[in-house]
Amino acid sequence: MNPDQMRDASLLELFQIETRTQVQVLNDGLLALEKNPTSAPHLEACMRAAHSLKGAARIVDLHPAVRIAHAMEDCLVAAQEGRLLLQAADIDALLLGTDLLQRVATPGVELDAEIGDLVVRLSSAPNLPNASQAPAATPAQAPRTGRPSDYLPPIVRIDDEAPAPAPAATPAAPAAQPSRRSSDGSVGEGERVLRVTADTLNRLLGLSSETLVESQWVGPFSTAMLRLRRMQTGAAHALDGLRAALADQQLDARGQAALDDAQRILEQCQRELTQRASEVDEFGWRMNHLTRRLYDTALACRMRPFGDGVGGMPRMVRDLGRSLGKQVRLEIEGENTQVDRDILEKLDAPLMHLLRNAVDHGIEAAEVRERAGKPAEGLITLSARHSAGMLLVELADDGTGISLDHLREEVVERKLTNAETAARLSEAELLEFLFLSGFSTRDEVTEISGRGVGLDVVQTMVRQLRGAVRVYQQQGRGTRFVLEMPLSLSVVRSLLVEVQNEIYAFPLAYVSHALQVDSQDIEQLEGQQHFRFQDRQIGLVSARQILRAGEAAPATDTLSVVVVGDHDRLYGIAVDRYVGERTLVVQPLDPRLGKVQDVMAGSLMDDGTPLLILDVEDMLVSVQKLIEAGRLSRVDSGSGAAAARRRKRVLVVDDSLTVRELERKLLLNRGFDVAVAVDGMDGWNMLRSEDFDLIVTDVDMPRMDGIELVSRIKADPRLQTLPVMVVSYKDREEDRQRGLDAGADYYLAKGSFHDDALLDAVEDLIGKART
Repeated sequence: MNPDQMRDASLLELFQIETRTQVQVLNDGLLALEKNPTSAPHLEACMRAAHSLKGAARIVDLHPAVRIAHAMEDCLVAAQEGRLLLQAADIDALLLGTDLLQRVATPGVELDAEIGDLVVRLSSAPNLPNASQAPAATPAQAPRTGRPSDYLPPIVRIDDEAPAPAPAATPAAPAAQPSRRSSDGSVGEGERVLRVTADTLNRLLGLSSETLVESQWVGPFSTAMLRLRRMQTGAAHALDGLRAALADQQLDARGQAALDDAQRILEQCQRELTQRASEVDEFGWRMNHLTRRLYDTALACRMRPFGDGVGGMPRMVRDLGRSLGKQVRLEIEGENTQVDRDILEKLDAPLMHLLRNAVDHGIEAAEVRERAGKPAEGLITLSARHSAGMLLVELADDGTGISLDHLREEVVERKLTNAETAARLSEAELLEFLFLSGFSTRDEVTEISGRGVGLDVVQTMVRQLRGAVRVYQQQGRGTRFVLEMPLSLSVVRSLLVEVQNEIYAFPLAYVSHALQVDSQDIEQLEGQQHFRFQDRQIGLVSARQILRAGEAAPATDTLSVVVVGDHDRLYGIAVDRYVGERTLVVQPLDPRLGKVQDVMAGSLMDDGTPLLILDVEDMLVSVQKLIEAGRLSRVDSGSGAAAARRRKRVLVVDDSLTVRELERKLLLNRGFDVAVAVDGMDGWNMLRSEDFDLIVTDVDMPRMDGIELVSRIKADPRLQTLPVMVVSYKDREEDRQRGLDAGADYYLAKGSFHDDALLDAVEDLIGKART
């Protein structure tokens, strides 16, 4: 919330903001008190948070919140004074209170019954045995001995009575103030804090990124000056040679003077050039250092401590463990590790999934752990650190690990491979199956597991962050997941390649291997080219065909192949050559372009050359479309592309898989080159990037219907002459007229649809398949 929004916010909104902050303090403190119920600092911190919320609730006239906070405060004060020893049931009730405090500020929520039950639970907590022996306090004295205001500065409210005179005796010194949250740890006393919008930070980071790239131009300029110095030195040597050649000849005074002048000027240029080259080198070093500091500082503005994003996870683990009858504790390490704000927000879902898996699948029941010689309480460790310019997040548990035999049986049972192959799989290869879509080792369905939502969701989310996830395990000792991601989404480490004289970048997070494949190792299997790598057949696809980059590459003895994808979607993309590995500053494309097929973003090389960063996930979809349409060209020759150019191309647009496939096969059998699109928007994007001779489209489709697609085609100067055929179930005359009015050249009703009708109509519009 920016300062203007803060000024305009209602009191209820401000209370909700304060509630989120104080509830985090309560959750952290209560979890600590569950381990050490008499910890004075944590009791003090929790009591102060409850008291602050009670006062804030009174100001906004939120009486249900006042009841909750007051009951929690009384319970915590009793624990402070030694009249109550907090048990697990008390912690449960207090944690329930924090949940109700977050819900109670939502308008229209009725919680009176739940609040009443909570107040009863907190007020009926049993006192310690020696507390009953203490003399009862008089009604007038009870509020004075137990009021939290004895430990806090007085809060003046209009509905309060005048404060009683201060007692003569000085109360005991209050406990130490609760520690700051990790997000405030870098703010010193008296240091100003300024609220800045996320868009402003993003623009600042973008400008600093451009500055970092521009500063790299000094390096090539310095190299050019070095070449100039060498040329100048060569000129000096040539002049010395000329002087030596003319030594035996008698030069007149004018010629000698000219030679001396040339020598003097050349020496002066050499001294000046040497000095300027030294200054350029120094300037380049200073510029690189300064721009790097500027970028690092701008990047730091987007960073938040790792602990800010995982503060609620210990509570979630504790509650989930209790619901499953397990004793489990989450420890967080590296809470002050700085993480990009966007990455931290997107890490929440995968980490929650892994934690639920660890509690449900990994941690054993207390009696099982004790029989195995382990502590009754299971331990999950979540840590974050920087390593080699990357963010490493590790989540480890000390549970049972993963049964490789059971996993192997599950793989065979799901027909993912045969028993013979499964028996030869290494541990690492076997564990990779855990990341397959819908793969789950649980047979029974519970609220937590067994619903077919496996670790593939974790891998998908981490890959969206341009990262990778790995799993390690020790039978009976536990499981460890390692998530590796870039420190920031504004830069990406990439493999640069050349395709048809253009530079493209593959994000390294998506690159499995970069290979040189001998052409003689390429095999033809089921009409597609493959090569064998690590005992797997990997499909081979031309980057020129995916990117529609012109002519097919000429045949060569070896191919540069980038292996991308995973598991059942592993392909080798043949490029012209490798350029190298670079860290690129991500420059988002203009939003007016929409989603550009197979492209994620743009960037600049060190010399300012623009390039495109490829969207590998999108490329894999494009490869699948080429395979389904039977349009894969051979990589080692141009024959496939030439044959494709000799056939007329038809784009079939229909959201029905059955109709789409029927039309595609009919047209293919007649000799046409056919591409398919699943709806009008998909078809429109293909039309903008590929050339076709005819469009065959349905009418009723999601995202963009056929009428709108026809209208867009006829309104586009480049496409308006393209023939369009509408094929629809709507066969009324008004429907037919509506399609023709939009600009369709032919309207065919599916009710009268048969093979010859479609093919005859296509040939009427564009002629035979071959040109």
